[in-house]
Amino acid sequence: MRPANVVTAVADVLAGMAIAGYFFDPKYYFSASEHMQVQGNFLLPVILLVISTIGLYSGGIILNDVFDAELDAKERPERPIPSGLISKKAATIFGGIFFFIGIFAAGLYSKESQYLAASIMICCLVYDKMLKHHAVFGPLNMGLCRGLNLLLGVSILNSELLNWWFLALVPIIYIASITMISRGEVHGGSKKMLYFGGLLYLIVIACIVALAIYKGNIISSMIFLLAFAFMIFRPLWKAIQNPIGPNIGKAVKGGVIALILMNAAWASAFGIWHVAIFIVILLPVSILLSKAFAVT
Repeated sequence: MRPANVVTAVADVLAGMAIAGYFFDPKYYFSASEHMQVQGNFLLPVILLVISTIGLYSGGIILNDVFDAELDAKERPERPIPSGLISKKAATIFGGIFFFIGIFAAGLYSKESQYLAASIMICCLVYDKMLKHHAVFGPLNMGLCRGLNLLLGVSILNSELLNWWFLALVPIIYIASITMISRGEVHGGSKKMLYFGGLLYLIVIACIVALAIYKGNIISSMIFLLAFAFMIFRPLWKAIQNPIGPNIGKAVKGGVIALILMNAAWASAFGIWHVAIFIVILLPVSILLSKAFAVT
């Protein structure tokens, strides 16, 4: 399930909620015409969408290992399925249950959220089954999963989807870069690809900076952006200097966990300080989980 990664998916959704303005003004609690009637229960939609992203991310990761079972038997025999810790059939059922939870929880809130959840599941399955090893569409597809996950959070206020849908392009670029870098995790990679990944990182940072300037919150956002940049570029630079598998693996791990800081920067850029701080609190949780469970 990659529990450390699941925490970063929760951070995506919380950042999307902050972008939508859900935590900013009490008048945004609920719209009777768009959402279920749960007057006065401000946290219930948050809980439902958090459960949804946990289910979707876990389902996608589990079925990723199901589809990769034969390849992992050769390249990563220590993984749960090839090592015999769990059968392929049991893992398939387990992943399917999590996908159901993800779509069902989103559907309890709104149709728009459920459509997004279903789209995320489809993108996960397409990536796992068909596009994982495609040089261009594989990384883009994986990035699309994260972009839609951000919009899943934004869907807490359906009207805001039309205003901020384009922000999904930023996590698409970021995750695409991590996915490209991860191609060299087993056998080593090329410096050219690592440099290109670093360039995409800079584009992502520039986009968040531009948005923070537009929203008038650049100073507060820089605190999180500087921490974000340090966490992604430090292991990447080591991998560039010596592009062997273990170094690239550390760069990928740093990039995945750093998503939490990127999401905190999103929340801060929109002036939602308390949400940004809460998202940052998820960072040590993810780091601790990453020491007990695999990230890549």
